[in-house]
Amino acid sequence: MKPRRARKNGGGDLSLLLRILDEGYEKKAWHGPNLRGSLRGVPVQQAVWRPASDRHNIRDIVLHAAYWKYANWRRLTGEKRGSFPLDGSNWFAQPAPPTEKAWRADVAMLEEQHRRLRDVVQTLSPKALGERSRGSRHRIDTLVYGIAAHDVYHAGQIQLLKRLYRDRTPRGSRV
Repeated sequence: MKPRRARKNGGGDLSLLLRILDEGYEKKAWHGPNLRGSLRGVPVQQAVWRPASDRHNIRDIVLHAAYWKYANWRRLTGEKRGSFPLDGSNWFAQPAPPTEKAWRADVAMLEEQHRRLRDVVQTLSPKALGERSRGSRHRIDTLVYGIAAHDVYHAGQIQLLKRLYRDRTPRGSRV
């Protein structure tokens, strides 16, 4: 079968991009846990545990992923900086460990940022997918599948951190 040639001026297939976005974040996929699934059942003490003092924890990754969903939403909507719920960008310093309620609020913020981004992506025209987004040197379709790949990448990191947390002490010993 001969592969189809990509359109020069047009974008990609919106339904495929939405499917990729959904699988990276919350829909069942062949690659294993998606970002939302990797967070299922993670209590606050596990979310803030670090394998070493200079390494990120699960909470850091959640806030980072929420920020990049926001940043791409902003690029697609033309909104100005400053409406993200936390001060700063990319990686956020969190001085005190959160309560379980605050941790759940962090996860809810990730969910909200994903919903906002997906809602905007769903309204894009096929032609717009091939255009550069505001404030970025990348095409819009690249931003969309890039954030999905970002979700899958960090889901894998979270799975690894969960395993390291579980195995942090020798079997049979008490913490």
